[in-house]
Amino acid sequence: MFVDQVKIFVKGGDGGDGMVAFRREKYIPKGGPAGGDGGKGGDVVFEVEEGLRTLMDFRYKRNFKAPRGEHGMSKNQHGKNSKPMIVKVPPGTIVMDEETNEVIGDLVEHGQQVIIAKGGRGGRGNSRFATPANPAPELSENGEPGQEKNVILELKLLADVGLVGFPSVGKSTLLSVVSSAKPKIAEYHFTTIVPNLGMVETGDGRTFVLADLPGLIEGAHSGVGLGHQFLRHIERTRVIVHVIDMAATEGRDPYDDYLTINRELKEYNLRLTERPQIIVANKMDMPEAADNLKKFKEQLDDDYPVYPISAVTREGLKDLLFTVADTLEKTPEFPMFEEEEEESDVNRVLYKHEGQQEEFVITRNPDGAFVVAGSKLEKLFKMTDFSREESVRRFSRQLRGMGVDDALRARGAKDGDIVKLLEYEFEFVD
Repeated sequence: MFVDQVKIFVKGGDGGDGMVAFRREKYIPKGGPAGGDGGKGGDVVFEVEEGLRTLMDFRYKRNFKAPRGEHGMSKNQHGKNSKPMIVKVPPGTIVMDEETNEVIGDLVEHGQQVIIAKGGRGGRGNSRFATPANPAPELSENGEPGQEKNVILELKLLADVGLVGFPSVGKSTLLSVVSSAKPKIAEYHFTTIVPNLGMVETGDGRTFVLADLPGLIEGAHSGVGLGHQFLRHIERTRVIVHVIDMAATEGRDPYDDYLTINRELKEYNLRLTERPQIIVANKMDMPEAADNLKKFKEQLDDDYPVYPISAVTREGLKDLLFTVADTLEKTPEFPMFEEEEEESDVNRVLYKHEGQQEEFVITRNPDGAFVVAGSKLEKLFKMTDFSREESVRRFSRQLRGMGVDDALRARGAKDGDIVKLLEYEFEFVD
């Protein structure tokens, strides 16, 4: 089964908790704090494995959680950092954040890696909080939560050349005779329901990857037929080979077929029109094909080369393959996404203006309780050890410093009112 789009959940490992501990050696009367820091949580890293051809594995496992860091220990011993969680993906995979639609990574080369979700840093032990005013703090931090997000994986095949055209025009037959690929071939529409790849070698030793894509029909860009599902695989190709049934075996006009398919490519992605196109007039061994070809050339306005062939008798294939190879050599790669910065010998840093985000937001529930939310606030909350009084007081000072107390008063909070943060409830004390 060919799977080329899935949604999965990834979470970086939480950092290990810091420890509260003190030195207790016999002859050291004032040993002081000795709690170590927690280790860093593991990152979730996607890595390209060139042996994979589909996202099928992600149909059965959709949650990926990296291990958390080791907790800090006594005698100032730091917890161990967790190793990253490596997830293998096929070449041609694009990773997008579901919430923002931002492209996190475009993975094409074997061994290429990208961090999808970062692990949290380890919490600090009480050794870190010692000051002259408080030389023996009973205070430590919990580990920072790892990043978590839903991501969409989309596979776009790494083929140099894409075969496009209506169903049953001979694309699979053409692929089978010019490469070792064994696509399913039959006399009915949509015999090909998954893309097929084949390695083609020309007579002078040049090679390229050819993709036979499921047949397009009118309306494919909007989801009609199988076109919408597989049009994405054309986006990486550098040359488009447009196969047309010049014998009109199904009663359609070859020139109308040509216009319809090009219109679908343009509607799906305007940038596909930038790619060089080679027109293949197939089934030239059939009656009426020669007359149709002459009429087709008279109607053709575009400056694309037309190659009459017969995939069955192999007539005209040699010249076609040489032309495809020559065109590939002259055609640069088309980037999937606009580069944000130019690569050069000088290291560049790209600064983006980002609007200042609010540190917290206060709303009210129907029951009158105040609800405080915000990513920074929630992270501080999760990193606070509420089993120790000193940690609770520190969290209160942090809230006051962020202006939460004043904001609650401005919203009308009074002594004894309930304040909710995540799934916890607190009592407001003025």
